[in-house]
Amino acid sequence: MSDNTPIADELQAPSAPPVSQGKLVWKRFRSNKVAVASAILFIFILIFSISAIGLGPIPGWWKYNYTELNPQVQQGSPSWEHPFGQDRIGKDYFALTMRGIQNSILVMVVLGLIASVVGVVVGAVAGYFRGVVDAILMRITDVFIVIPALVIGSVVGHAFGGLGAFFLALMLGFFSWMGIARLVRGEFLSLREREFVEAARVAGASDSRIIFKHILPNAIGVVIVASTLIMASAILLETALSYLGYGIRPPDVSLGLLISSNQSAFQTRPWLFWWPGAFIVTLALLVNFVGDGLRDAFDPRHRRFNLRKMREQEPEDGEGDDRSPRTGAALAEDVL
Repeated sequence: MSDNTPIADELQAPSAPPVSQGKLVWKRFRSNKVAVASAILFIFILIFSISAIGLGPIPGWWKYNYTELNPQVQQGSPSWEHPFGQDRIGKDYFALTMRGIQNSILVMVVLGLIASVVGVVVGAVAGYFRGVVDAILMRITDVFIVIPALVIGSVVGHAFGGLGAFFLALMLGFFSWMGIARLVRGEFLSLREREFVEAARVAGASDSRIIFKHILPNAIGVVIVASTLIMASAILLETALSYLGYGIRPPDVSLGLLISSNQSAFQTRPWLFWWPGAFIVTLALLVNFVGDGLRDAFDPRHRRFNLRKMREQEPEDGEGDDRSPRTGAALAEDVL
């Protein structure tokens, strides 16, 4: 009887409280050090650019702004007075770069949000109703997909680039939703056949409630990951459009416009390319790393297989019988 007491106590012990999906995702994301470091660095760059030159009527701590002309110091080369140098007409290049970072991030966020909202609505309606509705919406999606993004962006940028970064990003977002729409449609085609959806129909829930209250929360992982990845591509799209002259236009500035405006000085003043180019690459990489971390957090099956760690878990010869048996789930958890 005494030998069975620990077993009885263990069976009577209260089970651990269930962990919510949000906490599981946050725990997995925190375990990805590259994604966490990328998110922190991205936030730091954003805060630094806003605090340096200010935002709107709020002034910054940097003594120059991106619009005023200044006397040339050391022929515009980097100095203590102008750490990033000056452009050909005397503007402080640090202030110009910080303004370019602000506009690039603004385009990235606005474009990502608009594309996500439109893509989710189109994909959800197509995947849930199927049939004729699905066929019409997907054919419209296919028409937009076959047109190169740079061509659409050039037309939109030519019409709306002069209105500022916000309106340019707003209009580009209405032509960047196709990838998210196809992903959401695939998720809805799978989830609409689940038992909880049938239960909601039997309970008398409307189609809109089933779509946005029952199915969409279960597909939110796909939406978030796709949104972060399209934000990374938005930075490169805005850079390409501004470089070609179809994006943000003077007197405002963007990172792509800085490179385009100073391309004739590449041989004599290469630092005019270093700073905007470095921040373009850095921002795109950081957002991609965050997107990869979110993808692994929402779906652990996409984690990379670690062969070295797998070998460390294998028992040595002759010790396999002495160890307690391990289930496939436990072994997979160790590997991941």
